[in-house]
Amino acid sequence: MSVDSDQEVRAGDLPRQQSLGTSAARNLATTTKSVPQMQEISSRWLLRMLPWVQVKGGTYRVNRRLSYELGDGRVTFVQTGGRAEVIPAELGELPVLRGYTDDAVLSELASRCEQREYPAGTVLVTAGDPQDMVFLLAHGRVQKVGAGPYGDEAVLGALADGCYFGEAALTGDSVWESSYRTATACTVLTLSRADVDNLAERAQSLRAHLDGAATVPQQRTNKYGEAAIDLAAGHVGEAVIPHTYVDYEASPREYELSVAQTVLKVHSRVADLYNQPMNQTEQQLRLTVEALRERQEDELVNNREFGLLANCDYGQRLQPHDGVPSPDDMDELLSRRRGSKLFLAHPRAIAAFGRECNKRGLVPESIDVAGNRIPTWRGVPIFPCNKIPVSDARTTSIICMRTGEDEQGVIGLRQSGIPDEIEPSLSVRFMGINEQAIISYLVTAYYSAAILVPDALGVLENVEVSRWH
Repeated sequence: MSVDSDQEVRAGDLPRQQSLGTSAARNLATTTKSVPQMQEISSRWLLRMLPWVQVKGGTYRVNRRLSYELGDGRVTFVQTGGRAEVIPAELGELPVLRGYTDDAVLSELASRCEQREYPAGTVLVTAGDPQDMVFLLAHGRVQKVGAGPYGDEAVLGALADGCYFGEAALTGDSVWESSYRTATACTVLTLSRADVDNLAERAQSLRAHLDGAATVPQQRTNKYGEAAIDLAAGHVGEAVIPHTYVDYEASPREYELSVAQTVLKVHSRVADLYNQPMNQTEQQLRLTVEALRERQEDELVNNREFGLLANCDYGQRLQPHDGVPSPDDMDELLSRRRGSKLFLAHPRAIAAFGRECNKRGLVPESIDVAGNRIPTWRGVPIFPCNKIPVSDARTTSIICMRTGEDEQGVIGLRQSGIPDEIEPSLSVRFMGINEQAIISYLVTAYYSAAILVPDALGVLENVEVSRWH
């Protein structure tokens, strides 16, 4: 059978193209483009919710009533492999050794500290036993256990890395008022009273210091450690009214504005020829400013000098009772301060708290903040903040704070009105064009944060975020 050659179809032939292809058509078309995207951009709730105070002169001074402090409450250790050693000068954090400066004696005391390893669930001391040893917690978590109001066992508190207990053993005979039990595997350094007394027999300066610490009268303070103000109330007749005054700290803390800077470079040919449909320089500046703001929030959380985590008072740092962030732990965190305005937590910590609420059949309420649904606890919003670090052990922290200058809370610091300002306390300065025709801009942000009184900020530390029920 014959077939017309024009109608012959051979196996493997493709159908002939009958219209212009899209790839070629794009050469004559203007595409619809998005502005440059940036995955690093986050919600930055801390920057949005923190009240910002104008700082003239670049420095903010926090004046407080005079307080008597024994130390920062934490002992620092040096770890070499599996061995932990206390830094000798850090023994001065123990109240009875506060102000003792003989480095040789402190080094001898540090060398007499014995390292011990305990598994979870070990009872370290029992209430009522003689108190003859100081415990320095290098790593792990220890629970303070006592009798509840109805005679049952109750967890009275939790201690974590750097804490100590039993320091009263160095100055006199006493007994343990509570029991202490390990909640996790712990590395503990112990210092016995016998070792201290033995060294004090040879070091008269240590003996004199310990004797003086046992007999020195305590300063009259209120429950916050501030110098007491003498008042009279409820008196009748012609009682003598006490005289008083309010004492201030002699050397109040000053916060200097920190700075984040970068130099943005744009080639003049790009700035001249490639500005349609969007301005190249503007987009470069936009993304640079976003990166600076991300760094700013990170510094406000983690900076050693003014960051919230590093500058939280040790008396306001709590440990979760069971590792995970339970509703009970959040209640305890709230109870440490009046007028809490917000929580800050890593998204994984918020998820872990949600799992604990689900376990108990609780459904936290949510509120609308700037068009976003934000979960709350006891009416206080829990804002996500991915700048709060999550450790390799999958633990993190939850921050709770009171904000505002009038409320003696946490405030942000900045200085508006600086030259070439494009946003409050953020400037872009033209630096010129070099010999390679590259235009340079100096982008600068000034900022800091201040905690006006210690109880304005609290932190729930060592929160586990990877435990599933």
